[in-house]
Amino acid sequence: MKHPVLPRGEELGLPLASGVLLALCFPPFHLLIPPFVALVPYLIFLGSCPADRSGSTSAARATFWMGIVYYGIVLYWLAAALVFFTWLALLGYLITVVVLAGLLALVGYSTHSLRYRHRLPFWAILPLFWTGVEWLRGHLGDVAFPWLGLGHSLTGFPALVGFADVAGARGVTFWLAAINGLLAEWWLEGLRARWRRWATVLLLVVAIPAGYSLFKWATLQTRPAAHVLVVQPNIPEELKLDRDAAADSSRIALGRLTAAGLAEAPGVELVVWPETALPNFPNAERSWTVWAATLARDNDVALLYGTLDLERHRDGGYSYYNSALYLSAEGSRAGLYRKHFLVPIVERVPFIPLSWTRSLRRSAARGMRLPLIGDVGVFFRWFGGFGRGTDKPVFPVGEGSFGVLICYESIFAAHSRAYRRAGAAFLVNITNDAWFGRERPWWSRTSALVQHPAHLVMRAIENRVGIARAANTGVSMLVDPRGRILKPTRLFEAATRAGVVETTDELTVYARVGDWVGWLCGLGAAVLFLSSWWLALPRFRRRLDS
Repeated sequence: MKHPVLPRGEELGLPLASGVLLALCFPPFHLLIPPFVALVPYLIFLGSCPADRSGSTSAARATFWMGIVYYGIVLYWLAAALVFFTWLALLGYLITVVVLAGLLALVGYSTHSLRYRHRLPFWAILPLFWTGVEWLRGHLGDVAFPWLGLGHSLTGFPALVGFADVAGARGVTFWLAAINGLLAEWWLEGLRARWRRWATVLLLVVAIPAGYSLFKWATLQTRPAAHVLVVQPNIPEELKLDRDAAADSSRIALGRLTAAGLAEAPGVELVVWPETALPNFPNAERSWTVWAATLARDNDVALLYGTLDLERHRDGGYSYYNSALYLSAEGSRAGLYRKHFLVPIVERVPFIPLSWTRSLRRSAARGMRLPLIGDVGVFFRWFGGFGRGTDKPVFPVGEGSFGVLICYESIFAAHSRAYRRAGAAFLVNITNDAWFGRERPWWSRTSALVQHPAHLVMRAIENRVGIARAANTGVSMLVDPRGRILKPTRLFEAATRAGVVETTDELTVYARVGDWVGWLCGLGAAVLFLSSWWLALPRFRRRLDS
């Protein structure tokens, strides 16, 4: 009996080739051509599947294994980087890849079914379902993970994706999927058949968005928003987890680098230190906080840095947050931002009430053990129950203002858009990407270290704002409203970068309307999928009766 999940014969060929091509679209490869053709081999395979239920099943199975290859390569860092902290990282990696590949399998099943049941072409079906699944990935509550959608494959070529200020990153996904669908249909019909018509349509589909993007690249009017210094102290994660040692090392590195950076770049208005630059609670490290305030006041610069924030409750309990503290140029506390989007497991156990997590923490103190996890105390040394912020403050600096993104909040486009709508002239991303890789051994220097900052290119274009990024171990950088990466640091070296962050005076269509492409595709995909299932239901019942 054939296994219902394992691939068969031709299912191993073209779909797996597409899986590899999809992986080549993203950092560290980030090639230009694959995003436009990666799905063509896969679609040619779908075109050869039988026009019945067995063909749809084969399409789903092949798509699943294409997803295993695709996500397995792109997201391998989930295991390679986090295995240093717990072997459960391997399990998390496998679950993530299988779930994402399973969502793609729905795309394959639906695309094949609609093509043969309703005679719809690939260029009409695939963009709808592929974009709809990407939208779904970003709306899964505690486990939402919109990491590197297909539209982000062109962040290395920002001049081509300027139309994201209208359609967002998912609009770019839709565009690329449509181009792949057109190429596949042209191949299946025969390259010589009606080639003038196919070439004209394809040229228009490519040229209109790309032409708009190039026009915006050439004509976009920008202005200075603030003179910013980002500081990269390069404190290894294994040292940061020893909070006492990390506080001393961080203080020395940040003080030295900030002084040198300010001496080389007079006129700086804002200094930015990374996520958890102070790896402790300010009230527990009063001398550290006073030192930071003195540094800001003596240099007449505003200072933003990552820290942990503790909030005590009347019942004796408390909540703690991954936060960013903002000090004015006078050294006074001018604002606090608490992180909204928490990393699953690492910062917040998904779908488990915070009160339960706190109870487990108390049990950990009594030496409680759990199956697979073992000593709960050791588990909660790395993972826990951070509180989730509710406010999105916009902080003033100079003549402008900015919003804060902590760590992987940069992958959630709606968060950046909310800041822009609230009046932010630019964005600041503070992060500790030491979680994503180490300098040694070589295999632990993972691709996430260059994948993570790539998201900021799209956030800058969508909202036409500049972005300053301070990363503990790199990459620290500035991004301009066109999506150009400026002054990037090298990984795993102490460094600073100073420059003027630019902005624009326009509120883009995307900033005004939001992810309209994603919502329409999600709704359209759901309607088509359910209608297709409903129309197939009588046929299925007849089979059961017979």
